[in-house]
Amino acid sequence: MILSRRSLLGGVAALGALASKPARAADYAIMPEPIGEGLWLVRGADAPIAADNGGAIANIAIIATPAGTLLWDCGPSIRYARALRQVAEQLTGKPVVRVYVSHLHPDHGLGLAAFDPAIVAALPGTIDALRAQGQGYADGMYRLLGDWMRGTDLVLPGRTIVAAEEAFGGRTLRLLALSGHSAADLALIDPQSGLLLGGDLVFHDRAPSTPTADLGTWRASLDRLKALPHGGVVPGHGPFDPGGRAAIDQTRDWIDWLDATLTQAVRDGIDMVEAGEIAIPGRFATMAAARYEVQRSVAHLYPALEAALLPRVDVRD
Repeated sequence: MILSRRSLLGGVAALGALASKPARAADYAIMPEPIGEGLWLVRGADAPIAADNGGAIANIAIIATPAGTLLWDCGPSIRYARALRQVAEQLTGKPVVRVYVSHLHPDHGLGLAAFDPAIVAALPGTIDALRAQGQGYADGMYRLLGDWMRGTDLVLPGRTIVAAEEAFGGRTLRLLALSGHSAADLALIDPQSGLLLGGDLVFHDRAPSTPTADLGTWRASLDRLKALPHGGVVPGHGPFDPGGRAAIDQTRDWIDWLDATLTQAVRDGIDMVEAGEIAIPGRFATMAAARYEVQRSVAHLYPALEAALLPRVDVRD
């Protein structure tokens, strides 16, 4: 048996537990809110991943269909996903028959270990990214969250999304293969309710995160989403947008500002520490975790900007 770094860390933690006997993590509070016909939103915390929220920061959607229950993302841990499944099936009266994983980030999909992989679907690029990077994300979540992650192992989705639609007993969903927040971002339109599920392509009153972002591609995906006929928008993080435009526009505005501001900062010779303290415009005052995400984005984006804008200059005699 090959032990992962996470498993070794877990063994060390277990030895310490014999002496300290820490209390187990509390239970997740999963409270679905109806937002459309046969569709409920489970809101994530508008905060960074932390021990006090168990990593449950991503929005989750539950969709009822004649053929069974669908889940849009499944949370950060097997513990969360098991609780989510119980709540969802009690709510709809039908078993979960499909779990969509919108992209590779662990707050959205590590819970898939609670399900038969055959019912878990993701884009090919998401599955490839999870195969390459998922263990590192899982190890990081264990370090951040400890007992909340107990029993959670990296499992790959067993179903690759290649079609543009999927039907469940008469309820047909449109599946959109996009990218920008990550290399492969799934979005979904439910014609029955008219709602758009944007995954982390769309944030609302919560600053966007950029660990795997391509800002230019992200802009193009937002433009495409905005142009598609839809009603309200379920963002990956932040409150439901019933009008369907404010969250998309706000996300695009933040990305445009961030890109221009960090580009100018590099040109002005501002170092990364100073760039992390750049003033945030007042129009973003309602966005949770704004300073936190600016500082993370500096770490994510500054090296490539410096390489592009400050090329090496060779001095020749």
